[in-house]
Amino acid sequence: MAAGNVSGSRERGSGSRERGRQGVGDGLRGVSSALTAWLTRPLASFHLLLAVFGLLTAFGLVMVLSASSVESFNKEGSSYSIFLSHLTHCLVGAVGCYVAMRTPVWVLRRFSHVLLLICLLLLVLVLTGLGASENGAQSWFALGPVSFQPVEPAKIALALWGAHVLVTKRALLGQYRHLLVPVVPAALLIFALVMMQPDLGSTVLLGVVLLALLWFAGAPLRLFSAVLLGGVTAATALITLGGYQMGRVTSFLNPGSDPQGAGFQSNQALLALADGGLFGEGLGRGWSKWQYLPEADNDFIFAVLGEELGFVGCVVVLILFGTLAYVGMRIASRNTDPWIRLVAATLTTWLVAQAAINIGYVVGLLPVTGLPLPLISSGGSSVVTTMIVFGLLANCARHEPEAIAALRSLGPGRVGKLLRLPTPTPYRPPASRRSNNSTTAKQRGPQPAKPSGKSGTGGSRAGKQRQGAARGPGGARSAR
Repeated sequence: MAAGNVSGSRERGSGSRERGRQGVGDGLRGVSSALTAWLTRPLASFHLLLAVFGLLTAFGLVMVLSASSVESFNKEGSSYSIFLSHLTHCLVGAVGCYVAMRTPVWVLRRFSHVLLLICLLLLVLVLTGLGASENGAQSWFALGPVSFQPVEPAKIALALWGAHVLVTKRALLGQYRHLLVPVVPAALLIFALVMMQPDLGSTVLLGVVLLALLWFAGAPLRLFSAVLLGGVTAATALITLGGYQMGRVTSFLNPGSDPQGAGFQSNQALLALADGGLFGEGLGRGWSKWQYLPEADNDFIFAVLGEELGFVGCVVVLILFGTLAYVGMRIASRNTDPWIRLVAATLTTWLVAQAAINIGYVVGLLPVTGLPLPLISSGGSSVVTTMIVFGLLANCARHEPEAIAALRSLGPGRVGKLLRLPTPTPYRPPASRRSNNSTTAKQRGPQPAKPSGKSGTGGSRAGKQRQGAARGPGGARSAR
């Protein structure tokens, strides 16, 4: 009888567990169905991007306040000085984000070359006596309490202008010279000016922008691999020639070679992450910011985040950047304007790559490059530029065909009314030259045949060129 009671209780227990698993499965399927239905909405990309932007910004404000309090008090006598500076830059960046969100796409594309020329001029001037030196790099313009790095807007300019050139020449991209010139020479000029400062981290990000442009424009794998190999070779040579960068690589390969020198930051970052455990020490209770970890509020803020919020907090940040990657590529794939497709994919690759590099060197997977974690690290020019990039991506999201149709038929919506955003115009592909010629021929009527000669030879060459161009990549790769 006792055995029967035991077996009955076991059956009831297994039944309850089975019902529990079934309930969890039904709940997950319900959440998945609701999320799938929400993503089918016309403005889902726009709203999801704004949500990621707001969460990353809020996360950054909280972590900068916690990570910078000790250093702020030691330098200024107030625990809020660095935080208030970061908050000010966030407000300036929010204005830039709003302007980028409102600016018509045709204006961004038409004047991208002007922005590039201005950035080139600033990169030259910063190397003269007008530039200020900080941390061994002459890469800043300092105007009283305000300072900025011209390399930050140069990344945006390269992305916008490079996309314009490649889309304009997309019928000729099957020929290497049209694919590479003038985008690659202009990028190399920017690389050279930035390395003269020197700023290896920004050069790496500029290289990411160039590679993303070529990849999503449809560069052949052989050419893309050659450009990538050339970039890696040049970076290796620059690191070898520069003692400071070589010290970072040496400490990465052998963290114990210089524990009190080049490897100090990396070792302290790993100790902070280890102290955090699963749930962390608690917000504001970390010890690494008490002069144990240099640049705790900037380059190595992810270590402070892991120490105070633990593995769970790190996973939340990774999910946010993963969502950014998804929504950015979604915007690129759903647009019909080839310029918007290329710009959205390139800007997304830039931000996600910067986050991956920062997190990679904090956890010891990459050499230290000094790149901040987007929207979470404290900083001036980097924060403002990142917010402008989010504004550009939001502008691209509102130009999805479904979004344009909804905005033109149903109105701007609550967010559009609140921000007073203009209604985007649908993309109209330019009329092809062949269709224009055929229309002109119909208007003129039948023409007498011309005798064959040199003109016939030239026509056949043009036909061969058109056939070769047709075999080339015609548009942007939206995702690969």
